[in-house]
Amino acid sequence: MPKQPDHARLDRIVAEARRQADARAETYRGQALKLFPWVCARCSRTFDSRNLQQLTVHHKDHNHDNNPPDGSNWELLCLYCHDAEHSRDLDAPLIAQTRASHEPATPASHNPFANLKDLLKK
Repeated sequence: MPKQPDHARLDRIVAEARRQADARAETYRGQALKLFPWVCARCSRTFDSRNLQQLTVHHKDHNHDNNPPDGSNWELLCLYCHDAEHSRDLDAPLIAQTRASHEPATPASHNPFANLKDLLKK
């Protein structure tokens, strides 16, 4: 009989991971909001205290643990531009793979008109 998972232990691990992620996010988000103007770096939409929750911190190198205090790895992006940025990263390998699968592995060597001259002489 398979061993039953320890749900209480799993719940503690997930809760701790979420707590750490929330603490990390608050730290760098708070710092980024102090460092940068409240403007989306892509679409230039401006934000104020009423809609600030729609402004997110994007890690340029996609490493959420790389949080230099000068903010050099961050940019503020609105929700839409942030989603588009991550979609671009997810879609690029798929697009490259699709393009590569449509290209022949070796160029065609068959020439359908190779003997045309001989055939026309007959």
